[in-house]
Amino acid sequence: MTNPTEAARQEMDALANRFFDAIERADIDAVEQAYSPDVEYWMNVTRQSQGLDAVLQLARLFSRKVKGLHYEIESRDFFPDGFVQRCRITGELASGEALDVPLCLVIYVEDGRIVRLYEYIDVASIASVFA
Repeated sequence: MTNPTEAARQEMDALANRFFDAIERADIDAVEQAYSPDVEYWMNVTRQSQGLDAVLQLARLFSRKVKGLHYEIESRDFFPDGFVQRCRITGELASGEALDVPLCLVIYVEDGRIVRLYEYIDVASIASVFA
């Protein structure tokens, strides 16, 4: 596998930074702009792909349920069409319970937007958000 050009890597890194910053700020319009209108978002929790509307609903849910939502990035590795990010989602639930969820994302990018995203998350560690 070849590495992306430095310019492509910088462009994808900037997109990733804008995207995760928008999620943390609960700026759903900016989150939407990061996605392609026909994005495919697959989650290991459901083992199904979802489209843009469902993904934006999930972003809204997290913005309501998790105070101080933050992505603690552990690594971000680039490949020609995207990147893999290992991180932890941190924050606080309304109950006062601290949230610290390990997450791995494989993200494909075309024309400066996210076209496919594969999310790998531990179901038990995220269940309290949906309670």
